[in-house]
Amino acid sequence: MPSSISHSKARDAEVRGVREGALPAGLRQTASHRPGQAQPVPTRDIPLRPWVKMGVFAFAATTLMTAAWEWNARTNIGLRAGDIDDSPQAWAEARRAASSAEVAIVGDSRILFDTDLDRFEKMTGVRPVQAAIVGTNGRALLENFANDAKFKGLLIVGMADTSYFRPQGVGIGGPYLKSFNKNDKPSQLTGLWLDRWLQNYLAFMDSDYRLSRWAPRFDNGWRKGTDSPYDDVWKISETFPGRQYFMWDRIETDPYLQGHARYAWHGFKRPPLPRAVADKVIERSAEAVRRIRARGGDVIFVRPPSAPALRVNEEKSLPRSVGWDRLLVGANAKGIHADDLPQAQKLVLPELSHLSRKCAAVFTDAYVRRLVELTPRLKLRADAPPPLGRTDCAPALPKG
Repeated sequence: MPSSISHSKARDAEVRGVREGALPAGLRQTASHRPGQAQPVPTRDIPLRPWVKMGVFAFAATTLMTAAWEWNARTNIGLRAGDIDDSPQAWAEARRAASSAEVAIVGDSRILFDTDLDRFEKMTGVRPVQAAIVGTNGRALLENFANDAKFKGLLIVGMADTSYFRPQGVGIGGPYLKSFNKNDKPSQLTGLWLDRWLQNYLAFMDSDYRLSRWAPRFDNGWRKGTDSPYDDVWKISETFPGRQYFMWDRIETDPYLQGHARYAWHGFKRPPLPRAVADKVIERSAEAVRRIRARGGDVIFVRPPSAPALRVNEEKSLPRSVGWDRLLVGANAKGIHADDLPQAQKLVLPELSHLSRKCAAVFTDAYVRRLVELTPRLKLRADAPPPLGRTDCAPALPKG
């Protein structure tokens, strides 16, 4: 029977916040201390503290710091809630929808930035599914659709020549394709939906301005002989529902960010592409186009504009006559080149490679009017808005 002394000790221990059976502070017993015995449920002492007050203080401090970080994101950085970012899971969602779509778009970042989906829909009554991926070889995506027996629609293949004709590799979209089947699992979809919901209210969640990405950018070549984060492509776009990408307005108006964005392209300088490589790309493209047409689909290529400072280097690497022109002949396909659209000349490309948000609508207007002439699959609506021109996207004036 426990004595009054042991009761007293237990009471003292309870007052000190030490439960009966707990080990001395700082010690945890493990299975190695009890050979041949089942591991007991670990217990630990919980000291007496003003937990409620501490919890209220922690909640208030966290709320205050979160509010301050959100204020900084919106006021000083220029981020905004509703810029919901992109991800392999978001692309997988669009890719599944594209299988049964009337019109789908694939390619690299140029067709992704330069297509205004709302404008496309207003003109044709059809909203294409945007399945292009930044930094990705459009040919790999074309072949992905060629392997999709369900797809029987019109596939618009956008391209930057040096990306489409790259000798090997898919680019940033490689993991997107590889993890496609995994990204329709409940855990992935739950994460996608939760992230979108939060980003509709919180601007600081922008993946390009996480502290872990932002802080290293101050390293402007400090460490000799190593790659500098300054050489990377930073945030240049905003993403809205339906994977609608647009140029981030700070790239149009902030001289520092605009200068860095231009620098990050390194002039699109590439060594001349061997003709044999171009031939192989054309051969594979032709086979993919043939397979899509065999089941009732069709393919049209689109080449968005690039600024003269980049275009001169792109032509040195792969002249239009060797790449684009021979691709259309070899694949027996139709195409729309920005050079051939009068309304698409001298549009605003703030960082030389992608159009400003307003000019994306102008380019979309121009190429869709040509598109309806090339395919019976799309018609210009009787109530389509009037044509746009360069004056509809005058450049924003830089600050400072």
